Amino acid sequence: MNPSRNQIVTQGIVLARTNFGEADRIITMLTPDHGKVRLIAKGVRKIKSKLAGGIELFSVSQITYLPGKSEIHTLISSRLQKHYGNIVHDIGRTMLGYELLKRINRATEDATENEYFELLERTLQALDGGLSEGLLELWFDAQLLQIAGLQPNLASDAAGVKLTADQRYSFDFDGMCFAPADQGLLGADHIKLLRLVFGLRDPARLSVLADAEKVVGPCRQLVQSIRQQHIRV
Repeated sequence: MNPSRNQIVTQGIVLARTNFGEADRIITMLTPDHGKVRLIAKGVRKIKSKLAGGIELFSVSQITYLPGKSEIHTLISSRLQKHYGNIVHDIGRTMLGYELLKRINRATEDATENEYFELLERTLQALDGGLSEGLLELWFDAQLLQIAGLQPNLASDAAGVKLTADQRYSFDFDGMCFAPADQGLLGADHIKLLRLVFGLRDPARLSVLADAEKVVGPCRQLVQSIRQQHIRV
């Protein structure tokens, strides 16, 4: 199909789908170059619809749409490029996938930089590939914070002193940094993992960490607390 001059061709990942009328559906998609778009897929719920196969959940699709006068545009064509089908074979991964789609949908209400599309695509790849759910969720939340410019100080404590392996720490949410505490719950292994999840762009590289599961719980709790305070989720 040769798109006309006013049609837009791009990639998209489905964030949400809502039935509309007797056979239509409103699709919210995240794109790398047009931010988040809402599309009406006319007749997509009919058995012979040519659009249905190209807008599956947990997939990257090529889409063509016609911009409308309102915030809802018209989906013209869709074609699957990558489908991460292993996700739906495990209930835990499926539920995590749904949850992460919701988080990024809410996080992009006011900001839609292309980093969000890249984050979501890497997340689906890792979820499909078998990375542990706890590590993946931790990495995802850390990357959300990074995109929003909310990375905590992982180099020095509240007094500007370099973090050391033999010290225990608590976390100062106001200063977004660690504070020395004799009975602190966070230590060198936690800080090492946090540096990795904030620094790595490819979550699959976390799978080689043999002891990560021992410290992922407190790290997840910390990062989720920061996210809940600062990001609309």
